[in-house]
Amino acid sequence: MKATRVGDQPQHNHFRSYDRHEAMIPMRDGVRLHAVMLRPTDTNQPLPILMQRTPYGVDEFNSNSINARYTELAQGGYIFVMEDIRGRYGSEGKFVMNRPVVDHHDPNSSDLNGIDETTDAYDTVAWLMKNVANNNGRVGVMGISYPGFLAIESGIDANPAVKAISPQAPMTDLWIGDDFFHNGAWRQSYGYDYAIGLETSKENAFSKINGDAYDFFLDAGSLSGDIKKSGFGVLPTWQGFIDHPGYDHYWQIRAVESHLTKVTVPTLEVGGWWDQEDMWGPQAEYAALEPHDKNGEVFIVLGPWNHGQWARTTRSLGEVNFGASTGDQFRAQIEAPFFAHYLKDEGGFDLKDTASFQTGTNRWMHYNQWPPKEGVTTRDLYLDADGSLSFTKPAGNDATAFTTYTSDPANPVPYRKRPIEATYAPTGSGWYTWLVQDQKFLGKRNDVAIWTSSVLDQPVTITGDIVADLFASTSGTDSDWIVKVIDVYPDDPSLGKMSGAQLMIVDEIFRGRYRKSYERPEPIPANHPEEFKFSLHGADHAFLKDHRIMVQVQSTWFPLYDRNPQTFVPNIMTAAPSDYKSATQHIYGSAEHPSHIILPVAAEN
Repeated sequence: MKATRVGDQPQHNHFRSYDRHEAMIPMRDGVRLHAVMLRPTDTNQPLPILMQRTPYGVDEFNSNSINARYTELAQGGYIFVMEDIRGRYGSEGKFVMNRPVVDHHDPNSSDLNGIDETTDAYDTVAWLMKNVANNNGRVGVMGISYPGFLAIESGIDANPAVKAISPQAPMTDLWIGDDFFHNGAWRQSYGYDYAIGLETSKENAFSKINGDAYDFFLDAGSLSGDIKKSGFGVLPTWQGFIDHPGYDHYWQIRAVESHLTKVTVPTLEVGGWWDQEDMWGPQAEYAALEPHDKNGEVFIVLGPWNHGQWARTTRSLGEVNFGASTGDQFRAQIEAPFFAHYLKDEGGFDLKDTASFQTGTNRWMHYNQWPPKEGVTTRDLYLDADGSLSFTKPAGNDATAFTTYTSDPANPVPYRKRPIEATYAPTGSGWYTWLVQDQKFLGKRNDVAIWTSSVLDQPVTITGDIVADLFASTSGTDSDWIVKVIDVYPDDPSLGKMSGAQLMIVDEIFRGRYRKSYERPEPIPANHPEEFKFSLHGADHAFLKDHRIMVQVQSTWFPLYDRNPQTFVPNIMTAAPSDYKSATQHIYGSAEHPSHIILPVAAEN
C-alpha cells in the first residue's frame, strides 16, 4: 500500500445527513430483532446495504456517529443497518454467548432448534431486501471482535444477497487462541470481566474492580473463588468454563473455522499484530478459507494495531510510532474500495491477497498469500544454556546444559505493570497497550529465563508464522510455558522513550497438560524432559541493525491467565489453595534436547 498525495489543500469530510428508522425484524422462529436503519438523504438512487450485527447495542447510531465512525464508507454512499442480536438490548429471545453454529445439512441435528447466527443473518437480509426501499439488492457485512464473529457467520450458508463480508478481529475459536483460552490456558481476568459484561444484563455491564486486579484474582484463587467473590452467582459462560476446561464438544461447536470449507462470498479479513483480544482469529479464518479460494476472493490485512485500532486515526501504539496513520490508509485504500467493488461494481480495489505492515521498517508489504513462501527461509534460533541465542545447533549432550528457574504460583509474573485495572476500566486501563509495554518492567525477577543475541550487524526480518519448540522439564506434574520473542532497541537517546526498550513481537502460552491432546489432558512426568511445540503466530517484523533479539520463557502470566497449580488436578477451574505448589523448571539446550524458535527469515530487499 502506498500513500499518495492528492492535493495541497486539506479535504473536508463530506458529512451526509441520514434518515433514521427502527424496525423489529422477524426471524423464522418468531423472535424479533431490533435494528436501526440509516439512509443518506442526499440521493434517491438504489444503494447497497452495509450491515453490522452486534451484542453491544445500536441505539447510538445516527448521522453523527455514522459519519464519525465510518467516514470513508459514509462518503461512498450506503444504507447502514445496525442490528441487536437476539437477547441483547432491544431484541427479543435468549442471548447465548458465541452461539454454536448448527449444521443445517445434518437431518439429525436439533441443536438449539436449528437457530444460530447464520440463520438470523440470513433472515435479516431477506427482510431487508423486501422492506428497505431503493436498495440495489446487495449487502455487505462487517464488524470488529464479536461483530466480526457475526460477520464471518453471515458468510456460512449465506443469503444470496450477501456479496461481501469483512470479519475484523473476529472471535473464531475461543479455546484455541481467542478471547477465553489460549492453548488450554484460561484467560482469567478477561473471562471473568467479559461474562459479567454480557451476561448480567441485556445491556453492557462490565465490572469494576477496586484496587489492583492482580491482588483481587490472587486472593480469589481459581475460577470457583472468583465466582464466590463476584456476588453474581454462576453465570452461563462461567459454568461453561467449569464444566468444559478441555477442548470438548462444547467448545468445538462454537468454533468457526471447521465451517469454512468453501468460499461463498468475497471475504476481507483484518487483524492487528498487537491485538490483545483476537489476534489469532483473522489469520485462522484466512488459513481455513485460502485453500478453497479458486477465484481470488479471500484477502487479509495485518497491521500494527491493537484490537480494532484500524478504525481510528493514530500514528502510534503506546510508545511505538509507525510514521503514518496506518488505519486511515487501510480504510481509504482497502476497506472502502473492497465494498465499493463488490457492492457497487466500482474500480479501485487492487489488493491481490495480503497486505501486511512490516514493523521495524514501517512499510506496507504485499504478498501472494499469508504466510508468504517466496523469499522466506526457515531458520532455527537456539536457546543456548549460557543465555545466548544462536543459529548454530548445540553440540554435545551435557546433561547440565539447561537454564533453570523456580515458578511460584504464590508470586506469579504480572503480565503488565501494576496496579492492573479491570479490563474495561472507564479510564486509564493498560489493557489496550500492554502488548507493546516495555518488558523491562519485569526487572530482575528470577522466574523469567532470558536469552539474548549479540548486537545485529545487519537486519533480520521475520515474515510468517513463528513456532516455539521447547524441551523442558518441571519438578511438578503440570506446567504452563510462556514464550516471548522481543526486539531489544539500542541505548540511543535519539530514539526517545524507545531507547533500550524491549518490545514484544510475538508471544504465546501453552498449558503443558495438553501437549499430547487438547481433549484428553495428561500429567507431565516430573523431572523428565518433554517437548512442547506450539505456534507463537504470525509476524512481519525487521529486527534492525544494532538491535538484539531476546527470548523470554516463564510459567506464569497473571492475572491474564489463571495460575497453573503445577500439580496435576482434574480441573484447574476448581483447584484448591493447597493444590498450588512451587516448581523447578528446566529449559534444555543440548544436542539431544535443543530448545529453539523456528523463524521464517525473509531475504532482505
